[in-house]
Amino acid sequence: MGIALFSLLFLFLFMGLPIAVSLGLSSLASIYYFTTDPMPDLAGKIFSGLSHFTLMAIPLFILAGNIFTAGGVAKRIINLTNAWVGHIPGGLSIASVAACALFAAISGSSPATVVAIGGIMIPAMVKHGYSKSYAVGSISTAGSLGILIPPSIPMIVYAVTVDQSAGKLFLAGIIPGIMLAFLLSLVSFIIAKKNHFSLAQKASFKERFIALKDGFWSLLLPIVVIGGIYTGYFTPTESAAVAVFIGLVVGLFIHRDLKIKDIPKILIDSSKTTAMLFFIIAMAMLFAHIVTLERIPHNIAEWITAWNVGPIIFLLIVNLLLFIAGQFMEPTAIITILAPILFPVALTMGIDPIHFGIIMVVNMEVGMITPPVGLNLYVASGMTKMALLDVTKSAFPWLIAVIIGLILITYIPAISLWLPDLIYSLR
Repeated sequence: MGIALFSLLFLFLFMGLPIAVSLGLSSLASIYYFTTDPMPDLAGKIFSGLSHFTLMAIPLFILAGNIFTAGGVAKRIINLTNAWVGHIPGGLSIASVAACALFAAISGSSPATVVAIGGIMIPAMVKHGYSKSYAVGSISTAGSLGILIPPSIPMIVYAVTVDQSAGKLFLAGIIPGIMLAFLLSLVSFIIAKKNHFSLAQKASFKERFIALKDGFWSLLLPIVVIGGIYTGYFTPTESAAVAVFIGLVVGLFIHRDLKIKDIPKILIDSSKTTAMLFFIIAMAMLFAHIVTLERIPHNIAEWITAWNVGPIIFLLIVNLLLFIAGQFMEPTAIITILAPILFPVALTMGIDPIHFGIIMVVNMEVGMITPPVGLNLYVASGMTKMALLDVTKSAFPWLIAVIIGLILITYIPAISLWLPDLIYSLR
């Protein structure tokens, strides 16, 4: 049954069927031919897989991200970062990385971050004399911070799939996110310095103060959303609802960039994205049910134990496996399929479940910026009308920085665990 399940999955994927359809058809066919489970009962299994309070955060964070984009938050974050770092070599690119990091702290989505920041910063960089490939490469990779810096939709999916704390995962993503932002900025600085790109004019103290004042609410949003979780005022799921409410208030009454007439389109766009993600999650939950039924995680754990593979080699295998999976599947599907398989093995190796979750999420970042299913690359290609191959080549230097960051995060657990251990020890 397990062989049939995976064979059918890859057959459907190579046929070009969507990932959710491939997961669903392979699962249904395997259950029909290899088990005596009544087919109507599968609806209950799918519903129970989706019946998690934590999953409610996903549509709300998607909605919040779209509200922030329409409400002028991204524009003010960009103005703020430009005013402070735009004058140094590669300054506009570094400002873009910083803007992506800040926007990631309120959106939870990589493609949304690329669209919100790239739509403004790519033309601005080209206008100031930066090469188009440099601008596109830096933005498409920096946008991947959207799924690492909390709140993060893949973290929520991981938390639900393996029954871990979403709050701890959010905390664990902060330091790795800052570290990756620094590495991406360093690459931007080195390339800009080497190519002698023109420098933007240094902002005066008054201009910096005005940008800081104008961006105050944009900076306050992630503090309220993330801070509220760790002070115990609301759960990660409730924080998503708070983010939507604050986004509406700021966009409609403070920034006044958001109009009542914009809301129906925002709701429709958010519903489309939510439907796509939940279709994938539902089918992946069904797939994971068969994987568990066939005791595949147990068998893999026994196989690895028999080979006396230690944590170092195991994590290397995990990274290679997730890299390969990232070439063909969307992050949500990868986590819901592979986390139940790899998680029990990681526990037997003594690997912290929160640390393991961050490793998986950073691998998802790599998948977002590598073809053929690198969603960030497709978004950047669609925005700039550049060929996908050219976008991929342009992103390569920053991709190397992300991979270096992945290696550090994989083998230095303290990068992920220091902050959650500190905060939870004080609570």
